[in-house]
Amino acid sequence: MATKNKYIILTDENFQQEVLDSAGPILVDFFVSWKGASQIMVPIIVELAVEFEGKIKVGRMDVDNNSQIPSMYGIRKIPTFMLFKKGEVVDQVVGMARKIELVEKLNNLF
Repeated sequence: MATKNKYIILTDENFQQEVLDSAGPILVDFFVSWKGASQIMVPIIVELAVEFEGKIKVGRMDVDNNSQIPSMYGIRKIPTFMLFKKGEVVDQVVGMARKIELVEKLNNLF
């Protein structure tokens, strides 16, 4: 389910379909709504979703409302960004990231 911001709202229930079964690469932002660092990253995530539309899916998962998937991937620090390709984690960034760093990692998926 894409929003007007072009990113997908991920849940424990749709993660398999939207991320692991995805034909293309996907960037997942594990966040909590109350943490300042997560809020600071929102505009960057929105920009990436728009800029990479049709090439890479971008999704956000609220860790407070979804515990199964974050636990499975050992998410301990928020925000954490994971890049998936063919259902496998191929890269990650733990903590805040500059847009240029995320763009570089996304470009490496091709």
